[in-house]
Amino acid sequence: MSLLHGVGDFFSLDIGTKSMRIVRLTGGSQRGWSLQNYSYTAITPQLAQDSSEAGRARLGEAIVQAVNQAGIKTKNIAMGIPANKSYTSIIETDSLPEKELAKSFKYELDKYVPMPLSEAKADYLVLGPSPNDPRKTEILVSSVSKEYAESTMEMVEKVGFNIIAMEPEPLAMARALNTPGSMNATMIVDFGEGATDIVIMYKDKPRLVRSIPGGMDVLVRSVANGLSVREDQARQFILKYGLDQSQAEGRVFSVLSTHLEGYAAELIKSARFFQTKYLGASIGGVVLSNYASMIPLFPEYVGTKTNMSTMRGDPWQFVRMSASQQQALAGVSNEFAVVIGLSERSND
Repeated sequence: MSLLHGVGDFFSLDIGTKSMRIVRLTGGSQRGWSLQNYSYTAITPQLAQDSSEAGRARLGEAIVQAVNQAGIKTKNIAMGIPANKSYTSIIETDSLPEKELAKSFKYELDKYVPMPLSEAKADYLVLGPSPNDPRKTEILVSSVSKEYAESTMEMVEKVGFNIIAMEPEPLAMARALNTPGSMNATMIVDFGEGATDIVIMYKDKPRLVRSIPGGMDVLVRSVANGLSVREDQARQFILKYGLDQSQAEGRVFSVLSTHLEGYAAELIKSARFFQTKYLGASIGGVVLSNYASMIPLFPEYVGTKTNMSTMRGDPWQFVRMSASQQQALAGVSNEFAVVIGLSERSND
């Protein structure tokens, strides 16, 4: 199983808190991708988080049903790893010829993984010369606990599939939303159900990867408590009114803005850290994904707070779709960044 490298013929699986997404693409980064198969299945948080044997069996059955619904025949899966289950870091080391670097770094990997290698599955990817110092090489290191990886593989294998790649969700998300060739850096923000993932891409490589606990779930509970309504009603208010002060007497805006101050501060902190490390580099803009692109006036709010150009991201930007596929996915298309990024993995 690979964490970061190419995988051959496969489909991608992203299991979220409230839904499960499956995608199979054909094509490639050079000539573009085409959507061949897809599935979107609503699930409960209880099903997604149940680690008991019976719960894992039910989740496995749900995966089988979704794959059958999508009409996928291959058994190979590339799967996302939630940021809170993985560790990702970008480190610098002395530049060496490629073969020497690969040989030496393999034996140094334990220095950069926050657990004994006997308890982890780890991988690394050479990003190339450091933008700061050509005598240094940047390397992305990623790891996941062996217990989590093996339990996930066991669940999938029991229902007849084969995990051939697992990748941290922030890296997959950034691959789908990044625009290659940009001279400036891009901050990509995925505001999910239970966490907010931040990736800063520079010269088409991830240079900073962070995850902040809390996402839409925090906003829903806050609005529910602040307006004394049920959580399902609070979610509807957020997605309908968002940060529009003219709606609902400004009460939804008042609650949301109080909590979003902290998230905006984290984006500013990430930008400052990046610019301190990469002297002379500038962040050209912020790309928002998931709920951040669905909540009304969220981009405008982030742009004002961070003083950076902000836009809604399109995870389908490099994927060709039929009119019927576009229509079927219209209501949930913003939730597909991770699974599309997994599907756009290169075999290089």
